[in-house]
Amino acid sequence: EEIQRETAYPDGKVEKVLKNGCHLIFFPNGTCKKVGSDGKTVTITFFNGDVKQIMPDQTVIYYYADAKTTHTTYSDGLEVLQFSNGQIEKHYPDGRKEITFPDQTIKNLFTDGQEESIFPDGTIVRVQRDGSKMIEFNNGQRELHTSQFKRREYPDGTVKTVYMNGQQETKYVSGRIRIKDKDGNIIMDTKL
Repeated sequence: EEIQRETAYPDGKVEKVLKNGCHLIFFPNGTCKKVGSDGKTVTITFFNGDVKQIMPDQTVIYYYADAKTTHTTYSDGLEVLQFSNGQIEKHYPDGRKEITFPDQTIKNLFTDGQEESIFPDGTIVRVQRDGSKMIEFNNGQRELHTSQFKRREYPDGTVKTVYMNGQQETKYVSGRIRIKDKDGNIIMDTKL
């Protein structure tokens, strides 16, 4: 681009105004600021390799060179971080967070302390504030983990519960109930 005028300042910075309307400002530490001809697009290239772009809609894109990470802040408050390993985090203005891991697992963190993870195979894990966990498997089975027990529900209606003391209880659709002690010995079986 052709230079229209160039100004050197006592503090060592140099400003170049190009014929296309762009302004380039070079700072003594190696940082360069480019203001686009629209006056709204700004790109700052820092001496350490970081790059900050301000777009006309006030979106700010900051690239951290050392970490190879891009942090985009949109005018509506949404922040998106993109890491070099492929992980993407979205931080919403209402406090929610969504993390997409390199294996495409998606984890949602809610403001009330609940979490939800969706795995590539379709399994969904929901963690409540009290620490209880609901797992929904892609084969239709569901599992509930609490501080007192772990319960698995099968698509056919069978429910198997393992209590913290090791006791197991299986309820079948037929109405049959089988209870085993912590060592696996049957202590009750109502065969119908």
